[in-house]
Amino acid sequence: MLGWLSRRNLKDVLAGLLFIAIALILGWQASLLPFGTAMRMDAGYFPLVLSSLLGLLGVANLIKGLVQENDGTAIGFKLVALAPIVVGTMFFALTVRGLGLGPTTFVTAFVSAFASRYFRPLVALGLAGLLSVFCVVVFVYGLGVPLPVFGPWLGN
Repeated sequence: MLGWLSRRNLKDVLAGLLFIAIALILGWQASLLPFGTAMRMDAGYFPLVLSSLLGLLGVANLIKGLVQENDGTAIGFKLVALAPIVVGTMFFALTVRGLGLGPTTFVTAFVSAFASRYFRPLVALGLAGLLSVFCVVVFVYGLGVPLPVFGPWLGN
């Protein structure tokens, strides 16, 4: 049995198990919130739907890893690539109310783009701008999320 498992794609198996574990934890936490209906969503509806989708993705990844042969690549990640993601996320959490959704999303997306080995400054600036406009249109104007587009730190 262990011989068969050692020839499987361990990266996908571990990623699938990690996704499933995170989905179970988030789903359990979301189930403690009021759920609502599809027409009148409450606080727990969207997190529970997202955790369910993450769980399905984990199951698919797990099955893929168990079916595929090992391709010989090592398991690991580069801390250099992880740092911009963590810094960008922390920046967003700490500044979204002060700077506003537009500028914070722009900086977060641009900083996070440094994690890619294919990083190109002009492309990253363009994508950060498009993402900022999209988030403002969807969340502030479309869904009515009470976040300022430009926050009080920018004189608004």
